[in-house]
Amino acid sequence: MHLIQVDSVQRWMEDLKLMTDCECMCILQSKPISIEKDEQHELILSSQYSTCDNLQLLLKRAWIISTELTRIAQKLEKSRWQRVHSMTVRVNCHVRSMINEYNTFTRSSSEEMHRLEKLLIDKCSEFTAFTERCLQTEDEEMLKSMKSCVNETLTTVAQYFGQLIELVLTHEAQNLLRQIELSGSLYVTESAISSLFSLAQEGAHLCRIIAKEGGVVVLFKICRQDCFRCLYPQTLRTLASICCVEEGMHQLEKVDGILCLADILTDNSHSEATHAEAAAVIAQITSPHLTFTQHLSSFLENMEEIVTALVKLCQEASSGEVFLLASAALANITFFDTMACEILLQLNAMKILLAACSDKRVVDTPYSRDQVVTILANMSVLDQCASEIIQGNGVQLLMEMLFEKSSSGSPAEVAACERVQQKSAVTLARLSRDPEVADTAVKLSCIPRLIKLCRSPTERNNSDSVLVACLAALRRLAVMSPGGLEDSDFQQLVKPRLVDSFLLCTNMEESFV
Repeated sequence: MHLIQVDSVQRWMEDLKLMTDCECMCILQSKPISIEKDEQHELILSSQYSTCDNLQLLLKRAWIISTELTRIAQKLEKSRWQRVHSMTVRVNCHVRSMINEYNTFTRSSSEEMHRLEKLLIDKCSEFTAFTERCLQTEDEEMLKSMKSCVNETLTTVAQYFGQLIELVLTHEAQNLLRQIELSGSLYVTESAISSLFSLAQEGAHLCRIIAKEGGVVVLFKICRQDCFRCLYPQTLRTLASICCVEEGMHQLEKVDGILCLADILTDNSHSEATHAEAAAVIAQITSPHLTFTQHLSSFLENMEEIVTALVKLCQEASSGEVFLLASAALANITFFDTMACEILLQLNAMKILLAACSDKRVVDTPYSRDQVVTILANMSVLDQCASEIIQGNGVQLLMEMLFEKSSSGSPAEVAACERVQQKSAVTLARLSRDPEVADTAVKLSCIPRLIKLCRSPTERNNSDSVLVACLAALRRLAVMSPGGLEDSDFQQLVKPRLVDSFLLCTNMEESFV
């Protein structure tokens, strides 16, 4: 389940309300305080104004119960019966609170849901009574025999809980999709899409539920209706989230989603925000990290139109975010099919991307530079690429990328910087088969920088992938310009086998003298 990383004190403050509710439930035993009918009606109405908030509360409560069940299993393994019983009481209260909260804001519940709720509550009560008996038993042999029964009960509670949560989330996804499909109101549709997006952010399992319930089909219907044009960015953003799972991709293929995305990208009447979000969907479905993109046969049919539109979006991007989404889509497409590199070359994409890198307004982070250098690396396998690189001062850019450093120090940014260094070295190695590129690289002092990256672990953030790429680039340049290296560098970094030079550099003590 997706959880935002927050300060521990802040997390405790957020959980405090749930814990106090839990203590109240211990006293009330889940019996509601009787109120007048009018007041009850008013209470229900006030709780329905924010479905998204209610779902978040439900998911947080579910996460707490899931965590508690895991901890009970751990304590049970160590036979810490006092802790097991107190945690069982707490789970019992959380389960009752979760069911009451959900029944307060939901509009309708199925018989199957009510059946599961009763089963879970009964089993939780049985579990609590069971652990209480264990707590009062001092006979070790008796406790050992009871332990397996407690384990079975815990497994059953976890099973019923999982089934109920699955049913509840499916029910909510169905409700939201029904609202999107049937409502003619712009406000209701926007609110439902927003709630669906929040649900999709909770992880792959939620995305699978949404996809199985026809979420991709419903959202693409919105993207094909002009009356909902103002909702296209939000709808496409939700689609990008859902299409991270295989079920979402299959649905996209069935409804000709690629054709719809191509139409949006090539339609100049759409806003830049709409084009950017369509690019984000393309980036998602062509991600090289996904193993289930092979069935996207329709993508190849529309690839030239899509690539052309993405290059134009990169050229006209008004912000770093728009450029990042468009360039990420292009980078992924160059992995997806080699024909894309030839199309990019015909479109003068190299010149456009290199020019964008000199504009700090659009290429302002290591993440954007990572996408650009990925495209350059994949295009550098083409022989015609070398002349384009030289004309656009691309070798100078690659040299600058070898110095990429994180400004924030965050793990994600540090990793992006490593990728930039690695891919710029790979691109130099590939392009240096052309004597003119190699000569330019030598004149720009690429060799000393590559040696520094090989010999100094801190310069490459101790990255082995950067080291291997730099050794490969150094060896290619050494062949083209053998006079550029000192003898010690040649003997240690070029002459031995690559694996021997790699081991030498990884074991090298850094000198601070």
